[in-house]
Amino acid sequence: MRSVRRPIEKYATKPKFRDYSSYSHFYTADHCRWRIDERSMDRMDKERLKKLAGNPKFIPGIYNSCDRWCERCPFTSRCLNFAVGEEQFNDPKSRDINNKAFWAKLSETFRLTLEMLKEMAEEEGIDLDSIDLEKGVEEERRRRVTAKNHECSRAAKVYGEMVDNWFDSAKGLFEKKGDELSLKVRLEIPDVNPIGEAASLKDAVEIIRWYQHQIYVKLMRAIRGSLQERPEILDEFPRDSDGSAKVALIAMDRSIAAWGEIGNHFPEREDDILDLLVHLDRLRRKTEKVFPAARAFVRPGFDEVEHG
Repeated sequence: MRSVRRPIEKYATKPKFRDYSSYSHFYTADHCRWRIDERSMDRMDKERLKKLAGNPKFIPGIYNSCDRWCERCPFTSRCLNFAVGEEQFNDPKSRDINNKAFWAKLSETFRLTLEMLKEMAEEEGIDLDSIDLEKGVEEERRRRVTAKNHECSRAAKVYGEMVDNWFDSAKGLFEKKGDELSLKVRLEIPDVNPIGEAASLKDAVEIIRWYQHQIYVKLMRAIRGSLQERPEILDEFPRDSDGSAKVALIAMDRSIAAWGEIGNHFPEREDDILDLLVHLDRLRRKTEKVFPAARAFVRPGFDEVEHG
């Protein structure tokens, strides 16, 4: 008889999350800007990388405004970042941070990154030695502190803590739900679908957990970006800060829907789930006020309609 208890209990605990901070910026030979996870570049020579980037099947910049949930993305076949990651990390050892192969790959990535940075600087006429590093570091520090103290960032941080607290307090509920669904399976009650019920609960938990901290990360990036954007230059172009804010807003939308599903499964926790929903909805509304153009931002691939 198929059991559903273990999956339910599994998703009551806090999963591991990806690191969203390790990005590097490069330019291809034709000066088209693109960003890729620096850890995915090891041992891939520059010419091979540039050739791959020039493949027309890839949507330029699609990875700049995504939520990093590759397992649920319909565009992985058209994403350069995903393609490079799959090509370079097919060896399980290279994915393990405790394995020597991981650090060897990271070291090689550092070397390749520096080479591409020097090439890009030469092509653009940038003198790396003339850059005031101390001034740049101080400016970035100020932006980071300002973003961290922004009311949206603070609220997103609180939301992440609220989620952890809720799941910590709900472990017994998940165990009870697992027993309940297992009993339904054994009894084979007509017109009852315990497997489907377990799947819907699992999906809701995965969505909440995936976006739990990403909302904060994306809002931090949006706020920091807005502090360094120059309006006189960007008035005619989409703002990267709006793109990050849109990803955060979508994460909030999906999390709100997922919490609604959680509430359907645990009506006895209606009050504290409502507290979470109210907090998240207030954050969503505030974000829309701070970034009024975010919803209209067109993310490459995701928000574009292909013709023909």
